[in-house]
Amino acid sequence: MHLNTTAIVLAIRPHGEAGAIVRALTGEAGMLAGYVRGGRSRALRPVLQPGNVVLGGWRARTAEQLPALTVELAHSRAPMFREPLPAAAIEWATALTAAVLPEGQAYPQVHSALGGVLDAIEAAPAARGWAVALVRYELLVLAALGFGLDLTRCAATGTSDDLAFVSPKSGMAVSRAAATGYEARLLPLPHFVREGGAAEWTDILGGLKLTAHFLARDLLHGRAAEVLAARVRLVDRLMRAVA
Repeated sequence: MHLNTTAIVLAIRPHGEAGAIVRALTGEAGMLAGYVRGGRSRALRPVLQPGNVVLGGWRARTAEQLPALTVELAHSRAPMFREPLPAAAIEWATALTAAVLPEGQAYPQVHSALGGVLDAIEAAPAARGWAVALVRYELLVLAALGFGLDLTRCAATGTSDDLAFVSPKSGMAVSRAAATGYEARLLPLPHFVREGGAAEWTDILGGLKLTAHFLARDLLHGRAAEVLAARVRLVDRLMRAVA
């Protein structure tokens, strides 16, 4: 492997006395791991932070070998870690991506969407400005990995009108009329998820509840409790912020 490209840092794991294994998301080659010599040094710690954009150089003699990785900072999002909410959002978005994407498979839409979410977190003056984008990113990740929701028509009637809920079993939308008497068993389908646009906090929290169910069931079940813990921290902080 010989690859030089920009990448979004997703996860850093200590390795040896001073090195680190870094997973980063590229546009053309997907998520790649690499060993960074001195990755825990004072010079490289600010570079190797989740959400940062780096110019990475991966080098390996064989396909089986963990590549050596050199990094140069292209864009730092370190200032965002001074604020609890943006820090929790970056931590969750990057941890989710690192946990579920297979290595070495290109997902250009995921790469582009993750960059957009991180840009929104960086630019928005308040969490409501990026929380909608985060919900949409989670839905995109589910769809990219084969677990997309069918929100185009009602599972019971086939209608596309007044869709207000989602079946937690099938992942299909349910109309308000068909849901009568079963609302407590269904997940909310906020308007912005289907129609786009901005959203109020009630709908945003409903969207996060919707995606949480399918992420835990289909992508993170039984193998990434620490990743879900990052999401719990984010949602807790969001709920405290809007209380």
